[in-house]
Order: sequence, then C-alpha cells, then structure tokens
Amino acid sequence: MRTMADVARHAGVSVATVSHVLNATRPVRPATRDAVLRAIDELGYIHNTLARSLVTSRTRSVGLAVSAISNPYFTEILQGVEAEALATGYGLLIADPHDDPAHELSVVRMLHERRVDGVIVAPSAEPSALLAYLDRADIPVVFLDRLVDEAEEPAYDQVCADGVAPVRELVGHLASLGHRRIAMVAGLAGLSTTGERVDGYRQGLDAAGLPFDPGLLAHGHSASDGARLATERLLAAPAPPTAVIAANNAMTIGALQALRDAGPRIPEDIALVSFDDFEWADLFSPSLTAVRQPSRDLGRLALRLLLERLDAPDRPARTVRLPCTLVHRTSCGCPPD
Repeated sequence: MRTMADVARHAGVSVATVSHVLNATRPVRPATRDAVLRAIDELGYIHNTLARSLVTSRTRSVGLAVSAISNPYFTEILQGVEAEALATGYGLLIADPHDDPAHELSVVRMLHERRVDGVIVAPSAEPSALLAYLDRADIPVVFLDRLVDEAEEPAYDQVCADGVAPVRELVGHLASLGHRRIAMVAGLAGLSTTGERVDGYRQGLDAAGLPFDPGLLAHGHSASDGARLATERLLAAPAPPTAVIAANNAMTIGALQALRDAGPRIPEDIALVSFDDFEWADLFSPSLTAVRQPSRDLGRLALRLLLERLDAPDRPARTVRLPCTLVHRTSCGCPPD
C-alpha cells in the first residue's frame, strides 16, 4: 500500500506539503499542488481520512438537509455547496427533510449520528424541535434560504437571498406598465421567504400608490397544485387581477396551468411574473419575466460560513443576504429585446 511518504518522494516535495494539499490546511503553490495530485494519481494513493479523523476529532464531512432536491433552485444550491466542499477537501452527505418538521428532525439526527462536522439546513416552517436538538447536541449549523432568527444579532449563522426588494421591484414594474390589480400567489405560511416576499409585494403596492386588496393575495403553499387552485380562485373573482406574481418556481408552473385552462392570453390579457428564474424560462412563449436568485453563490457561502464556524466556534453569528436580479422578458407585457 502506498504511503504519504511515497507520494512526497514521487512529487519531490516534503511529507508536510503532501499533507497540506490533502487536508487543505495551508496554501500551496499551484504548480506544487499539481505535482502532488499527479503523484497521487500515478501511484494510486488513497488518503486515509478515517485515520485523520481519529487524530483531529473531525471527519471532514458536512451534512446538507434541503427539501425538494429535484427543484432546480435547490439543485443549484446543492451544486454550490458541493463545489465549495470539494475545493476545501470536505465530503458531503445529503438528506431531504420533505419540509416536514418531524422528518426534518430525523434526517438531521441521522446526519449527526454519522459524525458530520456540521450541518447546513433549509428549515421547515416549524423548526422548533430541530432548534432544540441542535442546541442540545451543540451541532455547528448554518441555515440556508430560510431564516429562523430575524434578530439584528442572530443566534445562528444564516444565508439567504433578499426577498423584499426584488418583489417590490416586480410590483413597481407591473404598475409602470399600467396594471392596477396586481395579485400575488404566496408560499407556505411560516417560512421567512414567504413573509419577506409578501412584505415586498405590499411595499411595492404602497410605492406605486395602489391599495392593498386582501382578495388579491392568494396562498399557493409553495407547491404547484396549491398555486393552480389559488390562481383559479383569483381568476374566478368578480374583479380578477390583470397581473399575477408567483412567489416561487413551483407555483409558477401551477399558475401557468390555471391560466392555460381558463383561457386568458399571456401577456395580452394578463401578465405573469415569477420569483425564481428557470433555466428554460426564455424558452416559454411568452418568455418569463422572473427574479433570478444567486443559487450557487448561496450554497458556496453557506459552506464557507460553516467552515468559519468550525474554525472559530465562539465568533458572533451573522445573517448574510445576497441580492437578486430582475430578468426582463416578455410575460410581463414588455416587447422583446
């Protein structure tokens, strides 16, 4: 069996340098790093991470618990976490809590039992049991996408996209196109993302001088089926909306289904815009005006925050919000570029 000393001799470097490359414990010049990696490949050396974990009390693995991993938004977040983990020499264990508080607790406990060094969690709408377990077990954690503590000095590290300003901008854009009855299909109650996007919706109406009509705020529960039913109710109202904002990508699909079945044309009869961009949004007819979240950056930042927490357990917790981008296409009624 090849050893680290064999790799060092083959690459013409010290054993300490090989260790720094393998464990990401110190910067190494790119040429030297390449020589070490080439020696590892040529010799077929396999690094014994288990032996290292016995010495350092770390497994160099982290857990990621996010629901609806098949959702393109969370898939891109996963790609960001995975890329950063790979770059820093960490392994990644993934679990799906299904947005269910009991299952959420079970999967985080499972990750903990597998001795991950810390966890990244997109929490459910009712995370109290999860928080109690994390505090009791003293598990390093970063909350992702959804906040559990909105205080100025939070108790936990958190990273999310700004949900207020982009929706406010969407409402302002629709109002500038002449819309006065702007509806919103909101997400699951209890999620910070839902609250922020509804706040942005109401702020946008106020800034445009439009009254808030509770009948135009429908709840799609963050799901396609829920959004379809909510949009059907909006369209059946005596004074239906002339524009609809769907508050995530799954609900955009549900809203599109309801509009297709009811018959109004987009954007001639009704405008439709989305919070969450699709990779294929410009292939729709008409193409979809949407808010693009920095999904991969959120994933990368979450992993960095977790590693910072592991290195400095006593540093103050912080919440980081990343800005979003409004992508203008034609479903809002704007002419094509």
